[in-house]
Amino acid sequence: MCATAADDLNAPDGWLPEARHVASPNCDQRPSDEQPSLVVVHAISLPPGEFGGPGILELFNNQLNPAAHPYYATIAGLRVSAHFLIRRDGELIQCVPCSMRAWHAGVSQWRGRERCNDFSLGVELEGSDEIPFEDAQYKSLNFLLSRLRQKFAIEAVTGHSDIAPGRKTDPGPLFDWSRVIV
Repeated sequence: MCATAADDLNAPDGWLPEARHVASPNCDQRPSDEQPSLVVVHAISLPPGEFGGPGILELFNNQLNPAAHPYYATIAGLRVSAHFLIRRDGELIQCVPCSMRAWHAGVSQWRGRERCNDFSLGVELEGSDEIPFEDAQYKSLNFLLSRLRQKFAIEAVTGHSDIAPGRKTDPGPLFDWSRVIV
């Protein structure tokens, strides 16, 4: 397995002690000369438009049952992850240590640099393009960004739609960027 939970973001293995740890195997080593400098905000709900179920963590752990929902059959073979997941109630879950490369950005580019997974941290918010995010999620996101800035030289916080325009829309038009402390 790629990730095993430890207890300190400042330790070489890069786990945030304030988060619940649910380690995903969907990660690998960053290039040796890369440190995180970008945070990419995503939105996800599984099944689409539904919140609170096990689907997201099952997807990140390659345990999604394709028979559990018709949509799952279309994505069951994906091997994806994110460093962090923020649930609707603000719960912060870490799936990949910050020292590793999570598989969240896909084909991507930021300010002329390709392969954003190499130099970014992925944060999934439980949500969708059609539903506003919760106050608790913005609070957790801002807490997380503050903690990440203590460890890494974060240059920017952006949306998945900004690094993969035309391919991705998240975190969507209802994400309120004015509530994010950048």
